[in-house]
Amino acid sequence: MNLTQLLLILRARKKIVLLTLMITVALALGVSLVLPKTYKATSTLLLNYKGVDPLTGMTMPGQLLPGYMATQVDIIGSKNVALRVVDQLELARSPAVIAQFNEAAQGKGTVRDWLADLLLKKLEVMPSRESSVVDVSFKGADPQFVAAVSNAFAEQYQKVSIQLKVDPMRKATTYFDDQTKLLRDNVERAQSRLSKYQQDNGIVSVDNRLDVESNRLNDLSAQLVLAQGQAMEANSRQRMAQGGNLSESPDVASNPLIQSLKLGLGNAEGKLAELGQRLDRNHPQYQSAKAEVDKLRRDLAEQTRATSQSVGNNAQILQQREGAIRAALAAQKAKVLELNRTRDEMGVLSKDVESAQRAFDVTSQRLSQTRIEGQAEQSDIAMLNPATAPIEPDSPKIPRNVLLSIFLGLMLGCGIALLAELLDRRIRSDQDLSEVLQIPVFGVVDWKPKQRRMRGMLPRRLRLN
Repeated sequence: MNLTQLLLILRARKKIVLLTLMITVALALGVSLVLPKTYKATSTLLLNYKGVDPLTGMTMPGQLLPGYMATQVDIIGSKNVALRVVDQLELARSPAVIAQFNEAAQGKGTVRDWLADLLLKKLEVMPSRESSVVDVSFKGADPQFVAAVSNAFAEQYQKVSIQLKVDPMRKATTYFDDQTKLLRDNVERAQSRLSKYQQDNGIVSVDNRLDVESNRLNDLSAQLVLAQGQAMEANSRQRMAQGGNLSESPDVASNPLIQSLKLGLGNAEGKLAELGQRLDRNHPQYQSAKAEVDKLRRDLAEQTRATSQSVGNNAQILQQREGAIRAALAAQKAKVLELNRTRDEMGVLSKDVESAQRAFDVTSQRLSQTRIEGQAEQSDIAMLNPATAPIEPDSPKIPRNVLLSIFLGLMLGCGIALLAELLDRRIRSDQDLSEVLQIPVFGVVDWKPKQRRMRGMLPRRLRLN
């Protein structure tokens, strides 16, 4: 079937098409006039995004996510918000509403849930495509009621958004409060351990005390080196003084008394030698001079022994001094090592105190910030345009319904005409005749009958091709 055949069929069945069109338009117009008027009120919300939280000063990347707007739309259309709207408008207290609920639900469920479901069915939330504006619309028969419900949904959505943000902060505040108390106890215990350790070890300032003891250790080391040198020198002199030839000892040779005795002995020996040349050994003068020489020799020997003994005593004294300094050095070294160990242990305790204090400070700061966030009832959602009672009904829209009925009537009429043609096939053109008889058409009869329909009449005139 081509377009020409289709047009011929519709022309032949135009009564059916027109009748169907008229019936459809009449039904649409009648239904539009019979249907109750429905009003639609819309409140506009603006979801502000500043990028920075006014309380914490931190950026808020959550609102940049693609699902943020869809999440807000779902929150507006949630049953939680609808229940709040029911409570705000006190719809569940109306006796008429309770009677309708008992008739519709037969006592199953609650009035609040039933009303919330009804409100959600008539609620429409439409976000803008390229902005942060959301339209909250509600439909109903009463203009004042639909405006009140739309504004109530917008208002309760603001409160719910604040609650969703504040409730986790309040729970976090309770958690951080408990952690702060625990960390404060840890700081006090660590500080108590450090103070007790200082008292037990008598530590006022470990660093200053360690510096003094280290300086003392260095001084003892220098004194030990000096004492060791002196002791070695004294031992050498002692060995020389206690040897077979005492005269070679520098201590003996440098003694003024020994030098004086040696000088007196030399003079006495010279005098004795001179008297020995002139006098006999039994002469009193010779005997006196000899006695004087013997006496000086005894004194020189005795003084030499005394000097040698004093050198040995000096060496022993220096050795004892070296031993005392060595013992003091060992004790001082042990003391410094003990101070180092004490400092290390005290450093560990100090680090424990610092770590506990740092954790306490961080938790306290987070607690203060979370407490402020939990107490701040500020919303980033603003009412841009509140809903007002509509003057004109939103539906039914008669012009729109009539236009749609005209289109639908034409389509339906054409369909019925084609269906009737299929049930009662007629020859509308030479092409139909050629298809039915399977023979070529040689001419077309141009006949104008008195009646509109042909009933097997023969053509009056034949026009050859």
